[in-house]
Amino acid sequence: MRVFGISVAVLLSIVRLGWSQVDVGSSQTAKLPMYRPVLLGSGPDSLINRIDSPDLVRKGQKDAAIMFSCSVKKDGSVIAISTYRGTPDSKLLEQEVLKRLSAAASPKLIPAVYNHLPVDAIYYGTVTFMIVDGKPRLRIFSNQERSELAKESDFVGPQPFWGGESQFSGFHYPSSDTAPVPVDGSAELQVKVDANGNLQDLSVLSEQPPFLGFGETAFSDLAKAKFIPAFRNGKPVACDVKLPVYFNSKDF
Repeated sequence: MRVFGISVAVLLSIVRLGWSQVDVGSSQTAKLPMYRPVLLGSGPDSLINRIDSPDLVRKGQKDAAIMFSCSVKKDGSVIAISTYRGTPDSKLLEQEVLKRLSAAASPKLIPAVYNHLPVDAIYYGTVTFMIVDGKPRLRIFSNQERSELAKESDFVGPQPFWGGESQFSGFHYPSSDTAPVPVDGSAELQVKVDANGNLQDLSVLSEQPPFLGFGETAFSDLAKAKFIPAFRNGKPVACDVKLPVYFNSKDF
């Protein structure tokens, strides 16, 4: 395992769907902001309003949470959706999230902006579902940090993007030399990013299965990335977060 060194502080994590600390309307103006993360937006076509909470209740969904990631293109279209780390009995919620983000549903998110230009980026989110006083309570956060989720903070984690100053080209499956038999795998990385989206420090925390190159490959891919910086209370901030990478052998 390698450690990519420099240093600074950053935190990759959260935002509630109703969060409006970034100027969402700026995507429709001639002058885009310097930075803007992928956002879920609001209105009837937003993800939180497309998820059928009453139907989840009717089907018997209890308190649950599911994490997901997807690639969001510069036009706001969604591709390459993955779900993971669901709580026990979260299958119905997971199915609903996948349904609403599928190509058939034609989902649209607010695309990321870097240096005043729309860019393709990876969005990391967490969906929570609870029954409160007999009614469903659905929340979507743009992060996967447990401490931030517990506080429901106004925080959006940094997002790696393609193009421009970033040399990131997505995550790749390990070579046949290290993984001669295709299997699913994962790696967890510790990531530090400054308030301008520069990667300051990167290390591999774990990989499963071990010794097949998942950690090394994820490290190599992400070491080339620049990020949309994290946002807290409407302002770019430095952060230090854990970033999961999942490898489905059928997708590579």
